[in-house]
Amino acid sequence: MKVAICNSINNSNISTKHNYAVYRAILEHNGIEYVAVDINKPNIWETCRKSDAFIYPWNHENNEEQISLSIIPIIEKHLSVKCYPNYDTCWHYDDKIKQYYLLKQYHFPIIESMIFFDKKKALSWLKTANLPTVFKLKGGAGSENVILIKNQGQGKKLIQRMFSEGIISGQVYRQPLYSNLNIKSWRIRKRLSIIKQKLQGNYLSHHNVLHKNYLLFQKYLPHNAYDTRITVIGHRAFGFQRFNRPNDFRASGSGLINHTPNKIDLNCVKIAFKVSKKLNFQSMAYDFIYDENNQPLICEISYIYQDIAVYNCHGYWDENLNWHAGHYWPEYCQLADLLKLSDLAQPSID
Repeated sequence: MKVAICNSINNSNISTKHNYAVYRAILEHNGIEYVAVDINKPNIWETCRKSDAFIYPWNHENNEEQISLSIIPIIEKHLSVKCYPNYDTCWHYDDKIKQYYLLKQYHFPIIESMIFFDKKKALSWLKTANLPTVFKLKGGAGSENVILIKNQGQGKKLIQRMFSEGIISGQVYRQPLYSNLNIKSWRIRKRLSIIKQKLQGNYLSHHNVLHKNYLLFQKYLPHNAYDTRITVIGHRAFGFQRFNRPNDFRASGSGLINHTPNKIDLNCVKIAFKVSKKLNFQSMAYDFIYDENNQPLICEISYIYQDIAVYNCHGYWDENLNWHAGHYWPEYCQLADLLKLSDLAQPSID
């Protein structure tokens, strides 16, 4: 057996480096041959063709998205090599609009959203919108591109911005909407920021993707002090709570985590299993919050997540909601499923 692992293009991402180190440690511990492949070399196709599986857990760096969605469908569908992630798992990654449209087709419980690609229609909707509402850029992690629109004035400024210059990912709170800067001053600061990032060699990161000509508003559900993160990998569901940041409505990226199993709403686990099975997700993290009737709704999904948060769970539930105690690296579960090795051993990993 041989596994091809695509070298990460984003060598500066600590989380990605750790993911790859864990995959390699598990493969080496089990005596499974692996080979690193480089997308820049033409032999990648022949190497993958001769492999039993291909691994490329790309993250939300913009250049990695371009690469992964160019090669994974070829390797999986035309070379007939098993991939992690497979195309079903990753084609919608870091795009909340795609994910919303997908989940709505199957009537899965997701928070109602309003999506616009027309400025006039967005402005017309705003006149009668139930405020506050949550604005999100379609991409981004850790709540970096999420803000609460509290009044008509803020909404109009945001709509004008998204259908003119747009907003650079990671700079939502630097817009005139949330500052006393005038437009000219903000533009100058934006240009200086871009110049600085180019000089530092960071301009191609996901923090610098320009978003424009669309709007995504999500219904605001107050009285949620935390969200529930359920991560489904095959027949396993890991769960923990993430509490909101102080004086904030956002939980993602807070780092305030409670891994106590009996605090997890098993209805969230059931929903997550149902979605993953229906949509052929190999691995997916689901964020749940509650509506006015205390019913859990999916807020966001992501196939990429911090592996240590899952490892720190005290165990997992299977599809029959039986509990299995222990600590498991997500990469171990992903490899066991991908390679169909029920006896795969998990080494000690720092």
